[in-house]
Amino acid sequence: MILTRRSIEQAKTVDGAGAARNRLTAALLIEDPTPKFWTMVEDGFFARWIPEVIEMQMEQDPIHHHKDVLAHTFAVVRSSPPELRVRFAALMHDIGKPATRRFGPGGVTFRHHETVGARITLQRLSEMGFDDLLTNQVAKLVGLSGRFKGFSDSWTDSAVRRYAIDAGELLGDLNLLVRADCTTRNLKKVKAIQEKVDRLEERIRELARSDAEARRKPVLSGAEIMEILNIPPGPSVGAAIEMLLSDAEPGDRDAAESLLRSWWSERETAVRNA
Repeated sequence: MILTRRSIEQAKTVDGAGAARNRLTAALLIEDPTPKFWTMVEDGFFARWIPEVIEMQMEQDPIHHHKDVLAHTFAVVRSSPPELRVRFAALMHDIGKPATRRFGPGGVTFRHHETVGARITLQRLSEMGFDDLLTNQVAKLVGLSGRFKGFSDSWTDSAVRRYAIDAGELLGDLNLLVRADCTTRNLKKVKAIQEKVDRLEERIRELARSDAEARRKPVLSGAEIMEILNIPPGPSVGAAIEMLLSDAEPGDRDAAESLLRSWWSERETAVRNA
């Protein structure tokens, strides 16, 4: 096999990515990665592998001198549990801010920085050779990292469900990230944020319980089924209830009645053709 200059350079990149991946992983998993991170800023590691980290060395709002984004990011990592997926999401959660910072009459904005950050995360982790599952999960957490900021007790049940459904299996990690993203020294603000997350998690648990209970009950009662289909008590009522428990959406009576009528029509047709 003849090694060309290009293939040699590609091999060096692969080896370099492996070493970079190992170094960053090791830093993310220690109790306080902050000193390691600043070393990685100074020795060019981040400039080579995640240059957007260097770009975060800016004041979020230079007019009011409001928190340095990079220092805040490192503090969020330190505050999060030493689990690779959560720590990585903490490191990358504001990575889209440099590219989206805008100044206007109302002050500084970072519109859609989470979406931009998710794309950057996919690119940089892929370049370093992290596996696809971890890369996609971290990017998803980054993309969802700002969702909690809109939460209030006035959120509807549908909004709470959407938050939980969108997070899916990453819901626990997302809430850990939200808790860690409060780095203020104001203890009252910290307490308020933690209690707010507590309330959201409790609402999610309550809705999960009520939804599970609803799934155990048919949307339509046996008496309603008999009235709609004009049938007497018997095995057909039981079969209809089983069908509704299996196929009907909890709480949607109109859809359940339509489904019931369609099911009954198909059932009668099958009986006639038997």
